[in-house]
Amino acid sequence: MTSVSKIIARPRLDTFLRHLRPSSSFSSSASIADSPSQENSRGTFSKWFLFVPGAITFGLGTWQIFRRQEKINLLEYRQERLKMDPIKWNKEILNENLDSLEFRKVVCEGVFEENKSIYVGPRSRSISGVTENGYYLITPLVPIAGSSNSVQAPVLINRGWVPRSWRDKSFEVSQKDEQHSIGASSSAQDTQKSSWWMFWSKKPKIIEDEVPAVSPVKVVGVVRGSEKPSIFVPANDPSSCQWFYVDVPAIARACGLPEDTIYMEDINENIDPSKPYPIPKDVNTLIRYSVMPQDHLNYTLTWYSLSAAVTFMACKRVTPKKISR
Repeated sequence: MTSVSKIIARPRLDTFLRHLRPSSSFSSSASIADSPSQENSRGTFSKWFLFVPGAITFGLGTWQIFRRQEKINLLEYRQERLKMDPIKWNKEILNENLDSLEFRKVVCEGVFEENKSIYVGPRSRSISGVTENGYYLITPLVPIAGSSNSVQAPVLINRGWVPRSWRDKSFEVSQKDEQHSIGASSSAQDTQKSSWWMFWSKKPKIIEDEVPAVSPVKVVGVVRGSEKPSIFVPANDPSSCQWFYVDVPAIARACGLPEDTIYMEDINENIDPSKPYPIPKDVNTLIRYSVMPQDHLNYTLTWYSLSAAVTFMACKRVTPKKISR
């Protein structure tokens, strides 16, 4: 009886194993077939990634084209503004917007307040083939008392380039003046203490400093704005009188003037031979950029050439090699 049951059970087991083998073989073949497809998809993605540098360099070259055209428009705008006749300083200028006045020639009269001069730099200048470091001299031009032709409000004037010795001499003079004023005040106090009994006999003498005679000056300048320094230019330090770039509101505050004070650059070409410094700015420097349109064109060609080279190498990498028989 037991042998008969074994004989009946054996076909059933064989039938079960027969149905199980195809399914297992199919699953194994399916897993084997899926792995190459995944590898192919990953390889295709990595190959297409090789074209990204070419696309980036092509975009940079295209951006240089737009930037070149923008520079051309700005230079033409500056040239047209500088060709206009100079306008005379009047009260209406104070009410106009700075953007409408920028790069316009303005004629104004006033008196330079020398004791509030600020030196911005260092700025290099080539003199007879020799490069010399110096500074831009910025001085407030204040109104003339009782004159209707002078400026009605202080103006910051960039008088031009001066050598380094000017700045050093100015600091020495200011330090001597401070020491002299401190010494004079202390000596006056000592004199008053030692001769206090003379107060009842007569009034003390008031010694007034002689006011130096000032001569009005006529400035032909161009209205400008603040400079935009690069990341390599240090920050200004007004407390130590270190000015590395022109920041009009900050310079105005240091001079005790309102932040919206107008700033102009002197372009007067009539230089007195007896007073060679400061050297006013050349008008041609106002219509120049550190990167001119021709430079942008050179950058465009460079980026496009690099894009073509990188794209060509990517195509060579993607294209399958032919197997020679």
